[in-house]
Amino acid sequence: MAIRAVIADDHLVVRLGLKSLLTDAGITVIGEADSGDKALQLAYELSPDIVIMDVRMPNGDGLTALSRLKLEKPDLPVLMLSTYDNPTYVARSVALGASGFLLKSCSAETLIDCIRRILAGENIWSRDELRRVTGALATPRLLTDVEVPLTQRENEVLRQLALGLTNKEIAQSLDISYETVKEHVQHILRKVGVSDRTQAAVWAVRRGLV
Repeated sequence: MAIRAVIADDHLVVRLGLKSLLTDAGITVIGEADSGDKALQLAYELSPDIVIMDVRMPNGDGLTALSRLKLEKPDLPVLMLSTYDNPTYVARSVALGASGFLLKSCSAETLIDCIRRILAGENIWSRDELRRVTGALATPRLLTDVEVPLTQRENEVLRQLALGLTNKEIAQSLDISYETVKEHVQHILRKVGVSDRTQAAVWAVRRGLV
């Protein structure tokens, strides 16, 4: 039986390329979305076999859509794609239940092979990917339900950080200086009790802050 897929990416050229690759491999693209919100709508309406979703999109980013989708359709496989080899994206993808994470620079053969393996019930997370995020996912402090006294601004910075934004991007988004963002990030890491941004991002996900 043909595999039915929904693809989500805010760039038309990328969607066209993905559709062409999938079609050539005998995979039917039954829906295309240019935002996380649209991807959710199509997933609910069309009941695909798999959703292939970009991480960074306007009007609902891919990781937020993944989180919402897994609440409603926990068994629906979601393969995340990104231009960025960002450990925060990988950690959040693992924590939120994605079936895999691939860079857009991967080969067509790798993409198709991963889709088929996911639908066969295999675990496609590589040792290297899991090793990169194991520390973040297993840090004891992250597993405890403790109240952390973050200020309103620190919460805003943490949400942006958990979305994978750099300090420069956070500064631009919140209209504050780069140095101020650096100070907030250091305060957040100290208060939460973690050693890096990836661990802080996973903590934020598990606390429902993003």
